[in-house]
Amino acid sequence: MNRTILALAAFVPMGLALSATALAADRAAGLELAKKSGCLACHSIDKKIVGPPWMEVSKHYQGVDGARDQLIKKVHTGGKGNWTAVTGGVPMPPYSPRVADKDIEALVDFVLSLAK
Repeated sequence: MNRTILALAAFVPMGLALSATALAADRAAGLELAKKSGCLACHSIDKKIVGPPWMEVSKHYQGVDGARDQLIKKVHTGGKGNWTAVTGGVPMPPYSPRVADKDIEALVDFVLSLAK
C-alpha cells in the first residue's frame, strides 16, 4: 500500500504541471481568439480600455447562475448599462453574425475562466 501511495504522490506534481500547462494553453488560445475577433480593441485581461477588464467581469459573474448564457447573449446582441461606471455609457457593439456562435461561446468561457 505504501508503494501505491508513493507512486501516486510522484504523479501529483506532474499532474499539476500538466494542468498548469493546459491552463496556459487555453488562455493563450482564448487571447488569440479575442485578438482575431476584435475584442482587444476595447478589452484586456487586467486593465480598462473602453470596456471593463475581463478579470473584473470574471470575478463579477463567478458563481452567478446563468452568467454564461447572459454573457453569450450580451456578446451576440451588444448593449449597454451593465458597466456604465466603467465605460461611461459607451455601448458594446453586437458581435453576431461577424463572430461565429461557437467562437462567442469560447470567448465567454475564456473570460469566465480567468478568475478561477
